[in-house]
Amino acid sequence: MNYDVIIIGAGPGGIYSAYELIHKAPDLKIAVFEAGHRLEQRHCPIDGDKIKSCVNCKSCSIMNGFGGAGAFSDGKYNITNDFGGTLYEYIGRKKATSLMEYVDAINMSHGGEGTKLYSTAGSAFKKICMQNHLKLLDASVRHLGTDVNYIVLKNLYQELESYADFYFDTPVEKLEALDGGYRVSYRDREHNLCTQESRFCIVSVGRSGSKWMQQVCNSLNIPTKSNRVDIGVRVELPAVIFSDLTDQLYESKIVYRTKKFEDNVRTFCMNPNGIVVSENTNGIVTVNGHSFEDPARKTENTNFALLVSKHFSEPFKDSNGYGEAIASLSNMLGGGVILQRFGDLERGRRSTKARIEEGLVRPTLNATPGDLSLVLPKRILDGIIEMIYALDKIAPGTANDDTLLYGVEVKFYNMEVVLNEHLETEYPGLYVIGDGSGVTHSLSHASASGVFVADEIADSVKI
Repeated sequence: MNYDVIIIGAGPGGIYSAYELIHKAPDLKIAVFEAGHRLEQRHCPIDGDKIKSCVNCKSCSIMNGFGGAGAFSDGKYNITNDFGGTLYEYIGRKKATSLMEYVDAINMSHGGEGTKLYSTAGSAFKKICMQNHLKLLDASVRHLGTDVNYIVLKNLYQELESYADFYFDTPVEKLEALDGGYRVSYRDREHNLCTQESRFCIVSVGRSGSKWMQQVCNSLNIPTKSNRVDIGVRVELPAVIFSDLTDQLYESKIVYRTKKFEDNVRTFCMNPNGIVVSENTNGIVTVNGHSFEDPARKTENTNFALLVSKHFSEPFKDSNGYGEAIASLSNMLGGGVILQRFGDLERGRRSTKARIEEGLVRPTLNATPGDLSLVLPKRILDGIIEMIYALDKIAPGTANDDTLLYGVEVKFYNMEVVLNEHLETEYPGLYVIGDGSGVTHSLSHASASGVFVADEIADSVKI
């Protein structure tokens, strides 16, 4: 065996697995394989001037590389079991919460000190939301900001690189189970096929590795369960409209049950004074949002997603395929992301460049003016419109004509890999963690799962 532990994926799950291992079992030899670039080499070519839309890079720097898809997010760590995944179902609520708090302490010691921890505890908004048929979910939220998050990741890598071998720009082509270990196959810089072997293997490939994860499960006959897909839009409006909520809570996770179809619509990834960005997942361009801690980089807008969850079982089971089809339609009609004023959507007309420019909200992402009703299914679009009017009651101005809607936003969740209470597959020593497992859907849960399996490995080698 070349290594004791091979980690596939340098997102939050992989990073905190490696961090915990070098502290709890420093004698183990560790390798980390990452399909994307080093942190300092991750640069999206979209500059809003010469390059205004996705150019389909071989490796998307927004989605892949050290830090994973969360590297250039706004660095929100939600310490809660109410959303962000179902890690608590495997390891217990108390353990899950303590691990998320442990990750928060690591972040604070690696450059995150001084950032604010928000909490919904005792918030008057819970009552206001309930009075308007909305539910505010409980959470403590650490907001690092995209800039501070980058510093934390940089400091973590500087600590890890002396103790682990990192293979960047090295996607793993094949994962095989051996007698007493595992083998990964990959290509070197000369495109020669190479292999490395290890006693333990931790798979943490994130949302962007969903197709690869499915292939691995198929080849090793690891059972899986279908998962949901979240489909919706990203809303952008003047920051002052949501300032009462964001100043106190920063991230408010609000759920609304529609009257027409009784679907749940929820807010997701709120970015006060942030920017809207595009991202590329398996060649499909979708939309997301970021925000910064540095006051000089803040904007006059706030953005957040409104998402509707869809889960398919029989006879159609491919939830991600459904989401990809809708996103592909948006890419076909808009050449990428479509932008529409809420007033135009309500009037049944497409937005134009002139209508956007005449509006009171300046878009932070260059997107194609269009008509989202030609892309999103009626049931989903009706739910989003209902939610906007519901939010307008607690944040008046949300339903203004000039509120901007970007589409589509799709959150792809890996099929849920069948794991035991150790986050281990039926193959001893093969762990699947983070968003690639279908168990976690957030930075905090993914990071906590990485710490958990590292502790499991460290304890087993001590026996």
